[in-house]
Amino acid sequence: MAGWFTAMWMRVRTILLAVAAALAAMTVAGAAQAQYAPEAVRVLDRARAATGGAAWTKLAGVHEVGTEGGLRYERWADPLRFGLRTDVETPAGRVVRGYNGAGAWSLHPASVNVAAEPAPDLAVQRAEAYVAAYGYYFRSRFDARAAYVGVRNSDGRAFEVVRVHPNEGKARELWFDRKTGLLGRIVDPNGQKALTVEVGDYRRVGGVTVPFRFVTFGGGLAKPVERVLQTVDFKPAPREIFSLPRPK
Repeated sequence: MAGWFTAMWMRVRTILLAVAAALAAMTVAGAAQAQYAPEAVRVLDRARAATGGAAWTKLAGVHEVGTEGGLRYERWADPLRFGLRTDVETPAGRVVRGYNGAGAWSLHPASVNVAAEPAPDLAVQRAEAYVAAYGYYFRSRFDARAAYVGVRNSDGRAFEVVRVHPNEGKARELWFDRKTGLLGRIVDPNGQKALTVEVGDYRRVGGVTVPFRFVTFGGGLAKPVERVLQTVDFKPAPREIFSLPRPK
């Protein structure tokens, strides 16, 4: 009898713990979604539906290969939690930058003097990881908030603007075309001069539609920088690639 009672108690305790964990997860998800203003949710949901809808939930990673400023690059982002890594082939060799949600790091060729390079800005890295992973489509996964800014007109187009702000990160403005619902611009309003990324050349990849061309201008840049994707896939990346590699 004692053995049976112990077994039953362990089973009930396990069920109670599972229920408690589920309720806690629901509370966290509810709190995360509550930080999104209703009008912001409307705009984001329209964009999500226009680019794949429920198919977005199947993404386990974002992996890009292309060129940026004429240099070959490869980038991985994590749509499940904050994580970003970029490898760029420069004339001096490969430069690697990573962010794992807690810390940022970089690796440079031995011939490059990095003494004058500023320390990574974790708030900027957090914002970049959020946008690169399409985190604004996953309200229950990322700790962030969003507000509806309103309608803005530029270059003969009307945009609905949503200001997204990952907690502990920098804010970004997402400009969605009122006609198509697609993301047309990403604006960093934090500097003395706004840094703008024009987004375009949307293509279907699997079940979702994503942009293949990004042009960055303003923000003190001497000239626009073009980033063109050659391939995109949504395979998951090992979490360790977002952290500084251990010495061999």
